[in-house]
Amino acid sequence: MNYLKIGIISMLCLVNWNASATERWFNQAVVDYGAGLFQQNCAVCHGANAEGTSDWKKTDANGNYPPPPLDGSAHAWHHSIPQLVRSIKEGGIKLGGVMPPFAEKLSEQDVLAVIAYFQSRWPDDIYTRWHERYMQ
Repeated sequence: MNYLKIGIISMLCLVNWNASATERWFNQAVVDYGAGLFQQNCAVCHGANAEGTSDWKKTDANGNYPPPPLDGSAHAWHHSIPQLVRSIKEGGIKLGGVMPPFAEKLSEQDVLAVIAYFQSRWPDDIYTRWHERYMQ
């Protein structure tokens, strides 16, 4: 196991899974790590700031849905962490999207860091609604 992986695991051990609705479950170190992973793997489709595509609710000419925003302005906040992890690992092709699966490319810790990054972009009211639905 390399030192980077040990550091990531250590960072994730410091997250606050019992955070209140006014605080986030992740810390800044996890967000920073997730930001790099997001830029390398997700930004090409979901946008550098997780803004997605403007017409993400409409299918393209091939009948596929384009990448949705992950910044709290779309439906990502309607999903629990396990659902988000599954979506990233399995991809969105079977749901009518074009996102490839990342199970072979990103570890569980990497996926959680990516989720922390895009959740860090959610406005407080959206995060609070998500937290009340899934973290209590």
